[in-house]
Amino acid sequence: MEVCYQLPVLPLDRPVPKHVLSRRGAISFSSNSYFFGGPAPRQLAKRRGAISYDSENQTALYIRMLGDVRVRSQVGFEPEPRGSHPYLYVDFRTLHSRPQSAGPVSARNVRRLLSFQRYLHSSRFIRGIPASNPLGYILDDDYTGQAKLMLEKVGNWNFDMFLFDRLTNGNSLVNLTFHLFNSYGLIELFQLDMVKLRRFLVMIQEDYRSLNPYHNAVHAADVTQAMYCYLQEPKLAETMTSCDLLLGLLAAATHDLDHPGVNQPFLIKTNHYLAALYKNSSVLENHHWKSAVGLLRESALLSHLPTEDRLNMEERLGSLILATDISRQNNYLSEFRTHLDKRDLCLTNGRHRHFILQIALKCADICNPCRPWKLSKLWSEKVTEEFFHQGDIERKHHLEVTPLCDRQSNSVANIQIGKVTPLNLSPL
Repeated sequence: MEVCYQLPVLPLDRPVPKHVLSRRGAISFSSNSYFFGGPAPRQLAKRRGAISYDSENQTALYIRMLGDVRVRSQVGFEPEPRGSHPYLYVDFRTLHSRPQSAGPVSARNVRRLLSFQRYLHSSRFIRGIPASNPLGYILDDDYTGQAKLMLEKVGNWNFDMFLFDRLTNGNSLVNLTFHLFNSYGLIELFQLDMVKLRRFLVMIQEDYRSLNPYHNAVHAADVTQAMYCYLQEPKLAETMTSCDLLLGLLAAATHDLDHPGVNQPFLIKTNHYLAALYKNSSVLENHHWKSAVGLLRESALLSHLPTEDRLNMEERLGSLILATDISRQNNYLSEFRTHLDKRDLCLTNGRHRHFILQIALKCADICNPCRPWKLSKLWSEKVTEEFFHQGDIERKHHLEVTPLCDRQSNSVANIQIGKVTPLNLSPL
């Protein structure tokens, strides 16, 4: 079996560690299984075992096998020799490889693993075997009962994204966004391939840096949920087109894609290549936008649309993401106030609708203080932690410490006093 992580091998006659007994899931196989593409089942009569993973460590897999089995790892780990059995070979990389692709598999693709169960479901779908619920195999595999109940109230402003992320095993952005696409009927309207959509959402979630305390996939999911709340407002719900809805949700999900966890001034003063690439202007926002376009093209999600429509959607997506640049906030607020004073906003006008989407995304991006206190406090702690981490790096390398990022002179409380949100003070 070929896998992508270092795996400890436990014989069946050895006790399983107690912490593994609380595992989230497992895969079992026995002599009557020919899933592995090997010879006749009778040749596997003495081969059986299980794979489980620990609830405390999602990357720690425990394999228990009977007989001489060798586990080969891409990262160079080789357990003690137990013989080699080609009929137990499973290459996870093929689950996400493109058809007729002879090129080398990138490290990114190696990290994108489908479960055995979803692979089987996808295979049935590709072969044209009908299912009672075409979307069910994607939804049901990931959602627990509690997560499904939460999604019934996804339009509630008190939605707890931290809890939802735990219930979905760290897949809040994928599951929430897919659910919203399905709820709005965007999959059918735009004739989106569900496998491509799922792959695209997984790639988005992976490209958020999980080590960032604040700018991670959970934040992106939270902004997407807030965007949905705004889109549900009666005047917007009545006037927004399906294309507006698609772009609004995509922009919310990708607005901080591949965020490095530091702000624009930090990138500029350290001569980061992104600052040079985007000429010190909306550096992060341009990077988020181009990263999103890259994933759209890599996944081929919109490849069936006419080229002109596809390019237009990419440009509009960029316009939405660039609006989240906090250094340009006064420009948007001034224009918004002018429209309100003149009472000339007309949501049947495409340009006006797009402007309202920009304002909605900006509001969703910095809406944390408007959430219930329990959630607002958590978000404030996380964004402050990220600020302080940047300050620590600056101090370590003898750079001028950004005022809000200095843990020696600031605290979560005094950063918040008199401010709408810490994000208003630094062009993250």
